Order: sequence, then structure tokens, then C-alpha cells
Amino acid sequence: MAEIIQRDGTWTFDGETVRVVPGGKAHPVRLALGELAVPVEALAGISFEPERKGGRLRLRLRGGACPVLRAADGRLKDGADPYVLTVEKDRTGVAEYFVDEVRNALLIEQVPDGPVDRFLLPGPALPVSGGGGDGTASFDGESVRLTWNWKAEESKTASGPATLPLARIAGVRWLPALGLENGYLRFEPVDGPVSAPPKYDPYSLELWGMSRKEYTAVVVAAAVLARLPQARTAVDGPAGPPALTKAPATAPAALPPADDHDVLLRRLRELGELHRAGVLTDEEFSTAKQAILSRM
Repeated sequence: MAEIIQRDGTWTFDGETVRVVPGGKAHPVRLALGELAVPVEALAGISFEPERKGGRLRLRLRGGACPVLRAADGRLKDGADPYVLTVEKDRTGVAEYFVDEVRNALLIEQVPDGPVDRFLLPGPALPVSGGGGDGTASFDGESVRLTWNWKAEESKTASGPATLPLARIAGVRWLPALGLENGYLRFEPVDGPVSAPPKYDPYSLELWGMSRKEYTAVVVAAAVLARLPQARTAVDGPAGPPALTKAPATAPAALPPADDHDVLLRRLRELGELHRAGVLTDEEFSTAKQAILSRM
């Protein structure tokens, strides 16, 4: 078991799952997400980035594995990213050990670092709510509800809170406020996108970037994205038309038990072939071999 405890969170690794638990003063997005269990098969890599006063642990997930990252589409700052942990100076050795343990597991399991065609994480727990700006969005698994505050335009407040059943949602887009440009959380109905700007769109929140809590709108976007039917799931890309993402059709297949003797023998043979082919260095082969032998 590898574990690192820091002020903004705790990470543990048992050989199969990285558990990410936010600290009490973590970013509102991390607190809204709560504990995350990241299976090894969802990981593309891990790194420790040293800095003058410590550093950062960073998990790199395979493309499409996490609905939160898919909804954010690269727009989360490090402070809000649940897969980044700030490491204090006196814990850099622990962080490096943590990296070695996860990398060894990735090597043993031979996890590819390419994208996946389904979510490998379930998405935020329900019910969930978040946002800011001119209102708040909530989602209970069946419907999205948009509740307006006094800052919202009359075109939104005149008809009261807006409710959109999941069956009527074709896609969801999240864009944080950037500089002087407002952001938004927009839900697209199946009968066609609304042409009005988010400020006047009854199915959109306008986000002004006045508070870190506005970032929690991405948690709502991820919860909806993870539960949309497979056919039409949309999230904005940084440029061009919205990228399409399939929702998970089935749960990922279970891996064989870690202590299955035949499985471990097969992995030893595969590691030997990779070593002879020059894919693994002597040091990498020795480390992975010892890790497998210790589990036998």
C-alpha cells in the first residue's frame, strides 16, 4: 500500500486502484466530486513534477476514461483538477515512491496508454448541483433543473425554473469564464440547439468567473454526460464543432485476480519477451519481475 497525505488531499494505491480523497480546503470542484476510485486500467501514466517548495503529483488518465475530464476538455486549472496533488517539500520522497508503485503496476498489467471507447469511471454521485453566475443547475439522474437568481435576465425568470428531462437532452457543454469572456453551462435539447446566447437561453447558465464555486458547473456537466444515452453526447471542444463522446454502454470487464498463478506466470513470460525485444531496459524488467514474484 502506498499513501501520501497532504493538506489538499490524500492519495492511496493498493496495487489495483488509486483512491483520491480531497482535503477540507481543496478547490470546490474537488470537494463536490468527493472520493474518486481510479482503476489501473484507466491510467495512462503518473508523474511527479518537482518545484522549489515541493512539487505536484499528476495522474494522467486515458482519453475518454473520466467523464469529468471529458466535460472539462482540458479547461480545468491545476487547483480544480482532481488528478493533481500539491506535494510539500518534506514529502517529495513519498511522492516519488508513489509514482514508482503506480508505474510498476502499469508495467505489470501492461495497460495501454491510448484512449478508450467507454467511461471507466462512473461519474459524479447523484444528486449533484453546481454553477453560479445567473443561477444554479441540479441533476438527480432523471432531470436537470435550472434555478435562477436575481441576476438572471427576465427572459429566464419569467417562466420560473427550467426543467429538462434526461431523455430530452442531446448534449451538454461547459466553458469557464476566460478573462473578460463569460462562460456557460449549456444543455442542448434533442429537438435542436437554441440559437439565443447563454445569457437569454432558458437551458443555459451564464458563468461570470466571480467565484471559484462557479467551476462546480463542470461537475453537473460530467454527471449528465456520464448518464446520457449512447447515441448523442456532446461537449464543446476548444475550437471547431463540438466533439462527440459515446456514453459507456457496459461496465469494463473485470480483470483476473491479482494472485492468479497462471496469470502471473503469463505476465512473466510476456515481460521476458519485451525485455528480449529491447522494449524494456534491464532495470525496468528487473523491477517488474520482482513485483510479480512478490505477488506469487
